[in-house]
Amino acid sequence: MTRRRLLLLSVSAGAGHVRAAEALRAAAAGFDVEVLHLDVMQHVPRAFRLLYTDLYLKLVEHSPSTWAMLYRIMDRTPPSAPSARLRRAIERLHTLDLRRAIARFAPDGVVCTHFLPAELLMRERSRGRLACPVHVVVTDFDLHGMWVVPDMAGWFAASDEVAFRMRARGLDAARIHVTGIPIMPAFAQSLDRAACAAGFGIDPARRTILLMGGGAGLGRLDDVAARLLALDADFQLVALAGRNAKALEQLQALAARHPGRLVAQGFTDQVDHLMRACDLVITKPGGLTTSECLALGKPMVVHAPIPRQGERNCDYQLEQGAALKAVDATALAYRVRELVADPARLAGLAARAAALGRPHAARDVLARVLGG
Repeated sequence: MTRRRLLLLSVSAGAGHVRAAEALRAAAAGFDVEVLHLDVMQHVPRAFRLLYTDLYLKLVEHSPSTWAMLYRIMDRTPPSAPSARLRRAIERLHTLDLRRAIARFAPDGVVCTHFLPAELLMRERSRGRLACPVHVVVTDFDLHGMWVVPDMAGWFAASDEVAFRMRARGLDAARIHVTGIPIMPAFAQSLDRAACAAGFGIDPARRTILLMGGGAGLGRLDDVAARLLALDADFQLVALAGRNAKALEQLQALAARHPGRLVAQGFTDQVDHLMRACDLVITKPGGLTTSECLALGKPMVVHAPIPRQGERNCDYQLEQGAALKAVDATALAYRVRELVADPARLAGLAARAAALGRPHAARDVLARVLGG
C-alpha cells in the first residue's frame, strides 16, 4: 500500500517559518507518511527572493517604523483590493517552478507555515489544479490579515486569542484548532539539567542566564554581556552568537576577562539543551523562540521585538505573566538584577511559562492533518 505524501511549505523570510516546518518534518517520524519540505524561496528567481526576504530583514533591522507602517497597511487591505490582487499576480508569476515541484511530488495533503504558499494553493484549488487538502499554521501569537486565507482544510492557532481572531475574521470555527506553534520534538523530551549543562561547560549548580542573539547573532552581544557581568549579582551568563563569527570572537575575548562567569557559544542545533541548563532567557520574542521557552518552562526577559508581530508575541507573554520586558539596555540590566535577587518571583514566572507551554504542538498538528 502506497504511503500518504505530506508536503510542507515554508518561506525563509526570517527563520521561524522554516523552523516550524522542520519541526513538523521531525515529528512526522511518528506517523506513517512520506514528507517533503520545500522552502518557497528556493524555487523563485533570485531577484524576487532578494525583494521578498532581504528587504524584509533590512526593514526590520534598520527601519522598524517603516515595517510597522507596511504591516498595518497590509493588515487592513482587503483581498479584493487592486494592490492585493496585483501582489498575488506577481507572486504567481515568480512561482512557476514551485508549482511544478508540487505537481511532481503529488501530495495527499499540504501544510503551509507561511501565507504566501497558502494563497497560491488557494488559487490552484479554485482552478481545479490541486485536489488535496491544504492547512495553514500561524507562527505568531497574533493574526495578520494576510494569514486569513479562505478555502483551507484547517487553520492552526498558537493560542485561544488567535483562534478567536480567526473566527472574528470569518473563518470556519469547525476547522480552527488551537495546537500551539510547532517546535522540535526535542523540546518535549525529559532530560537532565546537569547532563545538558556539561555539554556546554556550564556549572549546573549556579544560577544561569541565557542571552540569545538569534541565528545571525544580531546586536552588540558583547556590549550587553559586559553590562550584565558588571552587575553586583551572582550568576553565570551564556551568550549565544549563532552563526555570527565576529560576535562570537568578541564574546570569547570578553569571556577571557571573566573566567567562570561567561560562556561564549556559537551556532548549535541543541538549543533545547542550552535552555534546560539555564534559569532565565533573554531574547527577542519571536513566535518559535517564545514557544520553545514556554515548552521548557523558562521565564524570559524580552527585548527589541519586531514591530507588530513581535510586539504581539511580547504582549502575550507579559499578559500571561511568563516574562518581563526591557525597553533598553539599562532596563535589561535592571530586570536581570531584580530577578536574580528574587528567586520566588523568578520561580513564579517559570511556573506561568510551563503552564502555557505546548511541547507537543507539532505532533498535534500532524494528528489533525493526518486524521489520527
